[in-house]
Amino acid sequence: MQTIKRLLSDHLVNLSGQTTKQKMIVIESDDWGSIRMPSVKAFETLKAQGIPVDKSPYCRYDNLCSTQDLAMLFEVLRRHRDHLGNHPIITANVVVANPDFEKIKASNYHQYHFETIDKTFERCFPNNNPMKLWKIGTGEKLFLPQFHGREHVNVPFWLDKLQKGDAVFVQAFEQNCSGISTDVYHKYPKSVQASFDYDDLNELEFMRASVAEGLQIFEQLFGFRSKSFIPNNYIWPSELDATLTQNGVEIMQGFKYQLLPKPLGQSKRIMQRRKHGQTINGLLQTVRNVQFEPSLMPKHQKNSVVAHTLNQIATSFLWKKPAVITAHRINFCGSLQTSNRDENLFFLDQLLSEITQRWPDVVFTDTVSLAQTLNKNT
Repeated sequence: MQTIKRLLSDHLVNLSGQTTKQKMIVIESDDWGSIRMPSVKAFETLKAQGIPVDKSPYCRYDNLCSTQDLAMLFEVLRRHRDHLGNHPIITANVVVANPDFEKIKASNYHQYHFETIDKTFERCFPNNNPMKLWKIGTGEKLFLPQFHGREHVNVPFWLDKLQKGDAVFVQAFEQNCSGISTDVYHKYPKSVQASFDYDDLNELEFMRASVAEGLQIFEQLFGFRSKSFIPNNYIWPSELDATLTQNGVEIMQGFKYQLLPKPLGQSKRIMQRRKHGQTINGLLQTVRNVQFEPSLMPKHQKNSVVAHTLNQIATSFLWKKPAVITAHRINFCGSLQTSNRDENLFFLDQLLSEITQRWPDVVFTDTVSLAQTLNKNT
């Protein structure tokens, strides 16, 4: 029954929206720049304190990618080309800042402070800064940074819980960790990772300012504006669409449904249907219809990840849709467990080989280039 439901879902996501003449492969990868779990020591300390961080794959594996992680990822990408000579390219959705834990604690959790990711990398990798490889990857068209938010933290929610002395969040804070998600700690319906999930208009104004500032920081860091955006945890209020377009964003990445914030008093979260190539409030919508997420799969299912991804790609091509693959950064991280990176890069290499063999006319491209193709079709 689960297999039938999955097959049906794979077809339904491709039923509507624009088609493309070419068989296009886009790999969208979220969470670049975010610290998430700072170290093995932090993980073990929190686990020893009774916080079940081992239940979350993000807490087990997700960390800043090192130069070795990036070099190994780029090596796999360089190994493959489409019939036009293009390598596969990662559309790397970046948060541009992380919490400054020292300054926040000095304010007794009443003021939020952040450090931009260039400072985070200088602090965490003083002798071997991975951002140098980001720029090399961008130059080689292996890695295209795009905007994922200023930080991957719901700041108003997080500070409120810290001020009230929530033991779990405070213990995590002491380890320079903010990423305690609901699969680890489910006391609250709201996730501390969902930066744009708000309860009242005061929070909305904070988020509007953070988006505008985050996009400015993005341009300062990379020397170009981000043309696309995907919100943390896929939750996004349409009231902020204008903030994106006013700051140069033209494309909204995401899945079939856009999750809207759930204001107090509402029992269910509203989901807004999205169609590939559709324009909503001035933003061209691209829809992820393929998954490559081995780090998020149970161990006994990981060996089927390549077959599953290939089946979804075949379905998207059957409906003449581009294959937009979601592949979070977690899949390429080795700082916490090297086996996570090594195993998943093996799967990625296998996947890319199978793609070019099965579809010799495939085109590897990025989200921004895909949007340009879709705009030409309108």
